[in-house]
Amino acid sequence: MRAAVLHETGQDKLEVLDDVEAVGTGPGKVRIRVRATGLCHSDLSAMSGVLPQPAPFVPGHEGAGEIVEVGEGVGHLRAGDRVVVCWLPACGACPACRRGQTELCLAGFMNAGTPNFRRPGGDVFGFAGTGTFAEEVVVDAGCAVPVPDDVPFDIAALIGCGVTTGLGAALNTADVATGSSVAVIGCGGVGISAIQGARLKGAAEIVAVDPVAGRREAALRFGATRAVAPGELPGAKQEVTGGEGFDYVFEVVGRSATARTAYDNTRRGGTLVVVGAGAMDDFLQLNMFELFFDEKRILPSLYGGGDVVRSYERTIALWRAGRIDLEGLITHRVPLAGVNEALDQMRSGTALRTCIEI
Repeated sequence: MRAAVLHETGQDKLEVLDDVEAVGTGPGKVRIRVRATGLCHSDLSAMSGVLPQPAPFVPGHEGAGEIVEVGEGVGHLRAGDRVVVCWLPACGACPACRRGQTELCLAGFMNAGTPNFRRPGGDVFGFAGTGTFAEEVVVDAGCAVPVPDDVPFDIAALIGCGVTTGLGAALNTADVATGSSVAVIGCGGVGISAIQGARLKGAAEIVAVDPVAGRREAALRFGATRAVAPGELPGAKQEVTGGEGFDYVFEVVGRSATARTAYDNTRRGGTLVVVGAGAMDDFLQLNMFELFFDEKRILPSLYGGGDVVRSYERTIALWRAGRIDLEGLITHRVPLAGVNEALDQMRSGTALRTCIEI
């Protein structure tokens, strides 16, 4: 079968090969025919080494498809079911799951160290234990979440990561207050989803911050009340909040510099929500006096900060009701053979989300 492979961490191009085999079929596993996958910035971060991932590997973790094979002991899925690939499944038994913090379950991360592909030259890993830049993938049954047949594969794929992450940051982690002021730093697919979440919660002012003009224009279509380049943020802070700072600031870039900017633009007593996935050696510096005196809440948000399956269901309900726009997030489409074009679109900021149709 075909899959896009990164041979060594640090390479900026993928090689689409037709000699890759999905492996690991057995009890508790399912084989998925991938139909659509989104390109998430985390895939680029894994390729560059910002996020740890053994190589060689098949990137992709935001995917959807249909079940083609079910292993022994899997009773809730059958061949033909339409599913979203969940890269962070809940085991249901660990302390985090028992506390109701299923997004903190580590079971999914354990899958990242087990190869789920093979080539004639040896084993190949799947990013985050999945690897959706492939025609097929074998995963634990908990990684395959059924969705209704009226949800198109491309929409389902977005729900698998970016939309759930951004919406959940606003709805679950921050629980944005009605009438509040919000700034979102970084307006790709995840940032735009955070904007939609803030709009759903009734924020009065939503300022989108991004260096790419096209993304700023898109943010206004999705609910931002104004959109500015990073250098214009101080002026927007003054105009919207009288210089006090925003009630909520979402950092959706994953860098200490933008997190520091987000902190500085959060009002005293306000909330900074860290959504971007950053590097382990990139440190955010805060002095102890400001941390105490300003009483700003710093809330990291992993995968939307809530129960993933319930978040999927909520997102589908909101999409069906016309309360959120998911189709508009897909600005580009390419076949698997064009995956490197998709990478360029992400790096340049010309795409909110590129759908790779497989």
